[in-house]
Amino acid sequence: MPTVERIEDPEDPRLIDYREIRDADRRRLSGTFIAEGREVVRRLLRTRRYPIRSALVTPPALEALGEALAGADVPTYLVRQDIVKAIVGIEFHHGSLVVGERGIEATPEAVLAEARGKDIVVLEDLGDASNVGAMFRNALAFGVGAVFLSPGTADPLYRKSIRVSAGAVVALPFTRLADWPRGLGRLHDAGYTLLALTPRPDAVSIGVFGGGHRKPARVALLLGTEGRGLSAEALAMADLHVRIPMAPEMDSLNVATAGAVALHWLTANGWDPSVPTVER
Repeated sequence: MPTVERIEDPEDPRLIDYREIRDADRRRLSGTFIAEGREVVRRLLRTRRYPIRSALVTPPALEALGEALAGADVPTYLVRQDIVKAIVGIEFHHGSLVVGERGIEATPEAVLAEARGKDIVVLEDLGDASNVGAMFRNALAFGVGAVFLSPGTADPLYRKSIRVSAGAVVALPFTRLADWPRGLGRLHDAGYTLLALTPRPDAVSIGVFGGGHRKPARVALLLGTEGRGLSAEALAMADLHVRIPMAPEMDSLNVATAGAVALHWLTANGWDPSVPTVER
């Protein structure tokens, strides 16, 4: 069982993985990611989806996480709070960092198999890491089985995405559809009804999903980039376009907020099979 190693020198070579934790390119090139905060670390340890290379903790964090880290055989480095900034390059007060290993990205077929027929979320070109993380959090909260990404969507394993997701990113299976948007056809072939969320006035109000109507066995909810929304190509691949009714003073919501509303509505109210779908 790995022991806890106390480190006093911020230049110690054992801490190389924790240098400049904001450098996203460095993380991708090294095949690693950073998870921070006690609850996120606990979720990473529970799910065991990613190998953990090591942990960096302050004394209070070690007291809270030590048993779990030891139980998972994670090499752990103990440092004083006053030298954390010298190590990671920023002011940092969460007290715990873990270096995870990305591994090989799963194939769409493997992710669909792991979703086990649950509803899925599809994100097209979301460039904001916070919105990506928030959508993963929404997805986990509403029982979604997996998340699919277009090639232009921000990295879910970016530190900020993981933090905003409250660790949902390390719990849910996800992958990119490289052949975008044709890759959406794989989801359709797997039995998913593709619902495109859009503020377009010609879209069907999501309020029609209610009254106890039967919901499709499998739904893929498509969400687009923060400004443009879904591309014309993605909209053309969808079976149905839906919108969230709102007051005339505002024509759209933040994408993560809209996604949460839509997932809640679909979960709570089901789906009306009599609503006409888009001719593709």
